[in-house]
Amino acid sequence: MTDILMPALSPTMEEGVLAKWHVKVGDTVSAGDVIAEIETDKATMEVEAVDEGEVLEILVPEGAENVKVNTPIARLSGDAAAPAPKKADAPAETPKAEAPKAEASKAEAAPAPAAPKAEDGGRIFASPLARRLAAQAGLDLKSVKGTGPHGRIVKRDVEAAGKGAAQPAAAAAAATAAEPRKALALAQMGIPDGSYDLIPLDGMKKAVARRMVDSVQNVPHFPLFIDVEIDQLMAVRAKVNKMLEPQGIKVSVNDFVIKAAALALKAVPEANASYTPEGIAMHHNADVSMAVAIDGGLITPIIKKAETKGLAQIATESKDLAKRARERKLKPEEFQGGTFSVSNLGMFGIKSFTSIINEPQGCIMSVGAGEQRAVVKDGQIVPATVMTVTLTCDHRVVDGATGARFLQAFKPLIEDPVAMLA
Repeated sequence: MTDILMPALSPTMEEGVLAKWHVKVGDTVSAGDVIAEIETDKATMEVEAVDEGEVLEILVPEGAENVKVNTPIARLSGDAAAPAPKKADAPAETPKAEAPKAEASKAEAAPAPAAPKAEDGGRIFASPLARRLAAQAGLDLKSVKGTGPHGRIVKRDVEAAGKGAAQPAAAAAAATAAEPRKALALAQMGIPDGSYDLIPLDGMKKAVARRMVDSVQNVPHFPLFIDVEIDQLMAVRAKVNKMLEPQGIKVSVNDFVIKAAALALKAVPEANASYTPEGIAMHHNADVSMAVAIDGGLITPIIKKAETKGLAQIATESKDLAKRARERKLKPEEFQGGTFSVSNLGMFGIKSFTSIINEPQGCIMSVGAGEQRAVVKDGQIVPATVMTVTLTCDHRVVDGATGARFLQAFKPLIEDPVAMLA
């Protein structure tokens, strides 16, 4: 038998949710078959079988939470079934030599049950071990489907039938564990039980909460604010999208922001860095993480080497990554890492905000909504579409002067985006 273990789908994964089983007891699987879906703190990943065999047991029920990495979740049988006797063969003669006393006493202590008859009077073919196990478990072999040669019932069939009968109990236990719980902290603050619904924290919410608390407590951070005019950006964006329309590509304001941030990081490489106890890591490429809101949390898929990519490619990749992020279909390498983050709430009408640094990155940029404001140009008050951008910096890596130089490189790229089209 082979145990299937809870896989570690990322270097930092400690536990996950067994979201769904694609197999059931009695199914035969081959190496590479998708057998389950595991929900990590960031995504839902498919689990493939690495061995072939028959599913003997489902050890962890579907929907179970907090399943530790390397915990057995199912069991495969690699036992070969004993061949069924051929009808044409005459029974072999039993040697007349006396069996050893130890074997004789063992046989007397655990006699194999008599071969049962099928409803039509025919014999039910089952191995002696299968009959013994069925008798011990109180199973009627008439209800067991044989998977051995010629439909013969073998050990794994009896074990599978026994585990199948135990599934309702496991499901009931899982349902009991999933019952609404009371928030003791609320009760201590005088909020009565029954006046709220308590939604248990899933793996993603726990991970996000832990990482954000660690970031706020451990990273000495500060914000820098700047306003940028985006009237020219909006005009260029309209022209670019008209050109790309036959290809079905639509460039967003956020795609311009990602591209501009990547180019600014190359212009001010000190901002494209991470703090480590051993030193400051200066990144070779601008791998820009973009914050995507999904059910139950937040995930940051990465546009890798964004400084080398055109707006059309960034738009295509960002749309694909966001779609698969919401479906929880991202691979770990697609959302782990990154050297800089962009979080955009402009589409929600948020004017400005400050984001929490996504460690170990040195900076995160928060992008607000573009809005018509009165600005002064050449002594005249004129209207302009203005967008507020906030850069939150890890002071161990990016000091105020470095952050300011980054924003000085970023601002003209947004206000005159033609330079990004080259």
